Amino acid sequence: MWTTLSPEDAVPANHPLRPIRTMVNAILADLSPDFAKMYAKRGRPSIAPEKPLRALLLQILFSVRSEPMLLEQLRYNLLFKWFVGLGMDDPIWDVSSFSKNRDRFLDGKISAKFFAAVVAMAKSASLLSDEHFTVDGTLIEAWASHKSFKPKGDDGPSDTGRNTDIDFRGKPRSNDTHASTTDPDARLYRKSKAAPAVLGYLGHALMENRNGMIVDTCVTHATGTAEREAALAMVQRQKQRGRPMTLGADKGYDAAAFVDDLRRIGVTPHIAQHTKRKSAIDARTTRHPGYEISQRKRKRVEEIFGWGKTVGPIRKVHLRGTALVTHLVHLTAAALNLLRMRNLGVCT
Repeated sequence: MWTTLSPEDAVPANHPLRPIRTMVNAILADLSPDFAKMYAKRGRPSIAPEKPLRALLLQILFSVRSEPMLLEQLRYNLLFKWFVGLGMDDPIWDVSSFSKNRDRFLDGKISAKFFAAVVAMAKSASLLSDEHFTVDGTLIEAWASHKSFKPKGDDGPSDTGRNTDIDFRGKPRSNDTHASTTDPDARLYRKSKAAPAVLGYLGHALMENRNGMIVDTCVTHATGTAEREAALAMVQRQKQRGRPMTLGADKGYDAAAFVDDLRRIGVTPHIAQHTKRKSAIDARTTRHPGYEISQRKRKRVEEIFGWGKTVGPIRKVHLRGTALVTHLVHLTAAALNLLRMRNLGVCT
């Protein structure tokens, strides 16, 4: 009738989640002053915000598709209880706690600080290159349907019923004249001529080339110039005065203005040459052996988006608004970095 088994005893000593939990513990300890500001000053006792954050990391790592399913796992999965820090008899919070704590995370920029702390830990372990980087962007599908993309000012349904009949085929629609009524931040965007237009965002990642770690990431509106604008902003945040720096990218970044901007701030553009039009990358760049190395290394950035969309939750996000999507992208990037740091032997 009685047992002394605890979640700590149930998890094997060589379980691959143990090194990740050790790293997460160290990071959350450093962020403790930020979490202390999130506790409610009155009312019922607050749930420790570190616990929902740990649970959200588990949701990403184990591809749990919804927060109610995550709470179900927390009720009977000893591994999940152990990682979050719950005892056998500890009550599981309500699903609304995720929404409330998510707002607090945004106010305190917790997800961005957590991601930055993961990057700092990787840097202290000498896992990052400070000279050679790769940038790329990906389309993140929004949680909004084409039926919600209506002319601006038209917020009412076309007829009665929950799922209204709207025939938009053959009618001109653009982001200048239309907007989604369910997610106004989403933009209608086509990744390529062969791909359909969908409502979404653009996610951007800056990867260092030594071990393929993500050192910066952001989310923007889906526009034709957003990838280059975001890349330039992320590169400027990483550029160290007096240090050489190279930036690899695919041929979508082969634009004269972008290449000139990189050279102006002292970054060597190792960008793939466009074959169907005149390239802005000439022999003064391609003749160096480092250019070929960057072209091989830059393909690893696709692994980041592939993992984020198959294991992680960013193929089609269940959150609305640029701020919430950015919060999710930061946590996804942090989770992937933690996995790679574990595989590289940190905290093992």
